[in-house]
Order: sequence, then structure tokens, then C-alpha cells
Amino acid sequence: MPRGPKPDDRSDNVDKLREQVVNTIENLEASHDTLRMDLPEEQKEAIRAKNRRRRHAIREKREEIRDEYAFQQKQDH
Repeated sequence: MPRGPKPDDRSDNVDKLREQVVNTIENLEASHDTLRMDLPEEQKEAIRAKNRRRRHAIREKREEIRDEYAFQQKQDH
């Protein structure tokens, strides 16, 4: 039986992306508590760098949510 690619099911992409944003925000907030701890400066800088990447990822995911939502609206009409 030949197997082809799975059909493109994007119906829950917005929900998945929103969950990813929420999780990333929670990680970002938790890292602020970690930065208040007595840690070596290099470890704190590594956390700050990761937080910069997290903020960038949040912006990118939100843009992707807007795109996916627009796509879904077009599909519904």
C-alpha cells in the first residue's frame, strides 16, 4: 500500500503556537527569579542571552500566530 505525505492539517496550529508562547513567557519569568540568586556572572550572562532569544522567539511566534489565524480565516470563507 503506497504511503503519501500526510494531509496538511493546520487546524490547531494557532492553539499550539499560543501554548508555546505561554510556556516561553513562563520560562522567561522564572529566569528572573534565578537571576536574583547568587550565581557566577558568566552564568547570569548565559541566562540573559537565553532570555534575549526567548523574547525574540515570542515575537516570532506571535507573528506566526497572526499568519496562521489569517490563513484559517481565509479557509473558513
